[in-house]
Amino acid sequence: MIKVRSWQLISISLVLLNCATVPITGRSQLSMIKNSELIPMSFQQYQEVLNANDLSKNKTQIALIKKVGVKIQKAVETYLKKEGQSEVLNDFEWEFNLIEDKTVNAWCMPGGKVAFYTGILPICQGEQGIAVVMGHEIAHAIANHGRERMSQGMITNGLLASISLVTQNQSALTRDILLQSVGAGTQMGILKFSRKHESEADRMGLVFMAIAGYNPEAAPEFWRRMVEISNGPSAPEWISTHPSNERRIADLKKYLPESLEYYEKK
Repeated sequence: MIKVRSWQLISISLVLLNCATVPITGRSQLSMIKNSELIPMSFQQYQEVLNANDLSKNKTQIALIKKVGVKIQKAVETYLKKEGQSEVLNDFEWEFNLIEDKTVNAWCMPGGKVAFYTGILPICQGEQGIAVVMGHEIAHAIANHGRERMSQGMITNGLLASISLVTQNQSALTRDILLQSVGAGTQMGILKFSRKHESEADRMGLVFMAIAGYNPEAAPEFWRRMVEISNGPSAPEWISTHPSNERRIADLKKYLPESLEYYEKK
């Protein structure tokens, strides 16, 4: 009993000592891992995904993905610099790629490595829609949702040491936690973030796309198109792992006034 209580006290102490603050929302989150440790691992997984898939050869679509990506990147950098939070981007190495795959999907690794699947482009219907998705996925990385999930996973599995120490033996458990946290693996699918994370990324994504010069009012319209797809016989994975579209649209409308202030200032 004493050992159990000691373990609980240690866990609580570690949680209290290892917290970070999410930009824009100000939410306090668990941060047991340093980005300097997590990001290099996510870069390795990103490259493995690229190696295992065919990249698009459509120069027009590739150029559009990179154009929107760079604009959102600069918007993020501008916002964080103004708020005195540029350290959030330490160790980031931005990259934007388009994977040739019918899957309706997009994701961003910790550290700014972004991948779009060609299957989501018809739903985006152009640059504004791509900006909606790009802003949302990059927001996950800026909010350090992957790091937060991995921290939670490490505590759940009793891995309280630094990830650099934990991974010395390349344990299968540690690898599984990492892959689940950053959404990487041989069968890449959108990371199953919690509804809290999704809502937070929606709010932050609207601000980032607005600063980049894209009208955030395009976001509810994008999700209305997703509703139409979800009414089919089988919902795409990108929908099934996210909060209901109707709830998301309602929340996006609630966040619009905040993001429109950034858009209207441009």
